[in-house]
Amino acid sequence: MTSPELRDWPSSDRVYRRSEVSAVVGRGDAVWERVTRDVLCWRVKTASGFAVDSTGPVSQGDRVVVTARLLKVIVVEPVEVVAVVKELDRVGFAYRTMPGHPVSGEEAFIVHRRGDEVRLTVRSLTRRAPQQPWRALYPLLLIAQRIARRRYLRSLR
Repeated sequence: MTSPELRDWPSSDRVYRRSEVSAVVGRGDAVWERVTRDVLCWRVKTASGFAVDSTGPVSQGDRVVVTARLLKVIVVEPVEVVAVVKELDRVGFAYRTMPGHPVSGEEAFIVHRRGDEVRLTVRSLTRRAPQQPWRALYPLLLIAQRIARRRYLRSLR
C-alpha cells in the first residue's frame, strides 16, 4: 500500500487519506550510513517523541507497540511491519496499524539518495479506526498526525 520499495508512489487508493512528505536530512556517505542504520532501528519514531518496545532492527512480520504521550494521556499504537527495503540507494520500512491503534492504515519511512543528497520520505494512508473513542476523535488525530510528520522529517538530521 505505501510501497516503500517504489520511487514513485501510485495514487490509486481512494479509501484512505494519503500523504507523502519529504525533506533533505544531509549529504554524503557518512550521513547515508548513519540515517540508513537509524531508520531501521525505529529512530524516526523515537527521536520524534514516541517510545517503541523493540530494541532491534525492523524485520518484516515484527509486531511492535509504539507509545505516544500527550500531556498525561498515554496512547498505545500496536503495529506490524509489512515491508522492509534495503537497496543501494533506498532503505526503509512500512507498518500497518493493528486493532487498538487510534487510526487505521499504513505508514512508511524511506531514506533515499540521489547523488550526494540524502532524503527522508514519509508516506501514510489513514482512515478512521473502527473503535471508539478513536473514531470520534479522528479530526483531532489528523492534526496530531501532521505534527508528527513534521517531527519525523527532522528526526534523522
